[in-house]
Amino acid sequence: MILPIYTYGKNVLRTVCEDITPDYPNLKELIANMFDTMYNSEGVGLAAPQIGLPIRVVVITLDVLSDDYPEYKGFNKAYINPHILEYDETETKSMEEGCLSVPGIHEPVRRPTRIRVKYLDEDMQPHEEWVEGYLARVMQHEFDHLEGKMFIDRIAPLRKQLNKRKLANLRAGKFSCSYRVK
Repeated sequence: MILPIYTYGKNVLRTVCEDITPDYPNLKELIANMFDTMYNSEGVGLAAPQIGLPIRVVVITLDVLSDDYPEYKGFNKAYINPHILEYDETETKSMEEGCLSVPGIHEPVRRPTRIRVKYLDEDMQPHEEWVEGYLARVMQHEFDHLEGKMFIDRIAPLRKQLNKRKLANLRAGKFSCSYRVK
């Protein structure tokens, strides 16, 4: 089922999310719905707060990049209770980011290229690993949502000032996009 995406200005996007327990009701169905919603809106990641739930669940697909990055062929993963344990600040990279919850705004964001994460997979099996490259960027963007942060919080102050009117319009609901929003 395709769910509406909550956009900039909704309180749930500024909420620090809670870990869930293995008996969270209808978790498999929720994850399937999150994947459907993400694919329908042509995103590469979606965090639970973006569909109105203040819980630590994220889905990511990098399969759409597999023509340029063959290592991402078939990459579709859910992350339950993910946390970033460590940022390797040795190398950072600035790259343009956008967000399904902030339609119409794309800005460069500088992030570390390597992070250490822990999470549970869909079978509730624990993982702890170092992640790098584009996946590390997407994880940082999506995991930020779980901490009540958005990519626009990480852009240069001048760039944020230049987007002030667009952000006000988003908050007021004066925008259009190709997917359902709330």
